[in-house]
Amino acid sequence: MDKPLIIGSHTFQNRLIVGTGKYSTYDIMQQALAESQTECITVAVRRERLIDANGKSLLDFIDLKKYTILPNTAGCFSADDAVRVARMGRELLLQMENPGAGWVKLECLGDAKTLLPDPIETLKATEILVKDGFEVLVYTTDDALVAKRLKELGAAAVMPAGSPIGSGQGVLNPNAIQICLEYLKENDPDYPVIVDAGVGGASDVAAAMELGVDGVLLNTAIAHAKNPVSMAHAMNLACKAGRYSWLSGRIPRKKYATASSPLEGTIGR
Repeated sequence: MDKPLIIGSHTFQNRLIVGTGKYSTYDIMQQALAESQTECITVAVRRERLIDANGKSLLDFIDLKKYTILPNTAGCFSADDAVRVARMGRELLLQMENPGAGWVKLECLGDAKTLLPDPIETLKATEILVKDGFEVLVYTTDDALVAKRLKELGAAAVMPAGSPIGSGQGVLNPNAIQICLEYLKENDPDYPVIVDAGVGGASDVAAAMELGVDGVLLNTAIAHAKNPVSMAHAMNLACKAGRYSWLSGRIPRKKYATASSPLEGTIGR
């Protein structure tokens, strides 16, 4: 019924992308990633410590043959900084011989309070990185005109925020996401649009997928859940349920009731 998710040169069966930050231990992270059934994980090149306080390496808990790493530029507040970090991530993954070496999740933030993207710096960084040969997945606002411009610059995928990073508010403006979809998929229905940031529970993931987006990227909702491993399992199911619900075609919303059984020709009339 469905087809794989294709982003640039990468192909995935699972449409859930999961982060590796904020977990209390690497063991829990490893178990949560497995339960999520994700094939693609994000690593913050700037923020992540490859070695923790106990001397354990993040890479020791990641099966590099199982997961494609998507390096991201989290923590960058200018185009120049984001470009530098993206290039660092590429060099790191080239040394690791991971297929994620050619792409990047671009985050270019406006301020530390909202963690919302700076549209001007994001556009600038996208243009530079595309010219530098990157497949760029861009974290952006749900502004359809900015999203369209990012695609025109050559972004491999546009990733509008459902709500602020780590807020757990879900998709606050589904209409805006739907307009982004309309603008980005016009004459290009397979162009990947992924909701990135803000989901808090499985229902948020399902709701996002039912809008018709191609995937969901999340981190905090799993890592900070009371039971991250169980939540990762729930997120995987929700992503699949929302996707199949959208593919199946929901009934239209109506103002008044519609009888489930026919009123005409009933027995006894």
